Amino acid sequence: MHVVGRREWGGRARSGPESVSGSTPGSTGPVGRLGWFRARDGSRGAPVGVDLDRPHAGLVVGKRGSGKSYTLGVLAEELAATDGIAPVVLDPLDAFAGLDACGFLDREPRVSASSLDPRAWCDLLGLEPTGPAGSLVWRAASERGCLAGMRSFVADADVPDPTARAARNHLDLAASWGVLGERALDPSELAGRPVRLSLSGLDSAPASAVVRAVLAGCHRARLRGELDALPWLLLDEAHAFVDGIAAPAIRRVLTRGRAPGTSLVLATQRPSALPEAAASQADLLLAHRLSGRADREALERARPAAARVEPDRRPTEPGEALVFDETSESVHAVRIRERETPHGGTTPRVGDSDGGPAAGDRTEPTATGTGGDTDGA
Repeated sequence: MHVVGRREWGGRARSGPESVSGSTPGSTGPVGRLGWFRARDGSRGAPVGVDLDRPHAGLVVGKRGSGKSYTLGVLAEELAATDGIAPVVLDPLDAFAGLDACGFLDREPRVSASSLDPRAWCDLLGLEPTGPAGSLVWRAASERGCLAGMRSFVADADVPDPTARAARNHLDLAASWGVLGERALDPSELAGRPVRLSLSGLDSAPASAVVRAVLAGCHRARLRGELDALPWLLLDEAHAFVDGIAAPAIRRVLTRGRAPGTSLVLATQRPSALPEAAASQADLLLAHRLSGRADREALERARPAAARVEPDRRPTEPGEALVFDETSESVHAVRIRERETPHGGTTPRVGDSDGGPAAGDRTEPTATGTGGDTDGA
């Protein structure tokens, strides 16, 4: 088995019917089953795995329907089956609800007000820090460590009524999101077993707050030696979070996370919308089919070798991908393995409604690694 993210060949694949163990002396540590090399005639070649022994920064890109989220789900399954790893899936579209079949626990996303600094509070609420209401919220965030305390501070503040009313209305909005409370998700709660956090019912601002808190909290816990397991944080639809209040935490984990042992894998259909650090810091990059010119150019800027890949080696079907392995400085054409858990990233069809084909009659994942009717997958 060729192991992406590891310089030597071989490795100990996690147990399973398709596991392949290498024989290279000294090649140790867990390996996740990723798929197979894709031969020039389209047939299946030798197995390909991904290194799970060390922390990594990863990026999975691909147009809608190419298999992007499906691949992220394959990685999540492998992480869940590996001891010593704490996988957390941040799920904006509920595409990964089926991961409960391999042990993932759904947890309610909760963020402590104290996890956001005063500037982040102003950004979260869309307030100018130097404006009257923004200045008041800034002071409240500086003085109080919970949302209730911030609201009390505003109520007692000696400021003009319009200023107090504007600040109060914005904090009432934050309270209505239901994710900002006195007790946040502690990193230790995320390390006990695989966890999925559904962000699908949240607006952009509270979802970004959750992403920021989870990434920053896990990274900080590893720095302080409070987590024994190595966190692997998987974020789908990453382009939706790189410009908001989650951006500093994403950038910090990408650039500094691997030293204390925190891995981050971003998935997006719009690589051109990501900051340069997302690709430059990624030692694992999987590229499914991209159709937009800006996205293809972004990939080629990040990995010039992409422009030199022969046409017949480029991905054209769902489940096909190019793997850019910075560790071995190589590029591979691969076919992603089939999921072992249900995949939720499918496009609704007329046939899914009453009177249409039963769920069991729908297209299932094929040997290409995804079903034919995946959308953001």
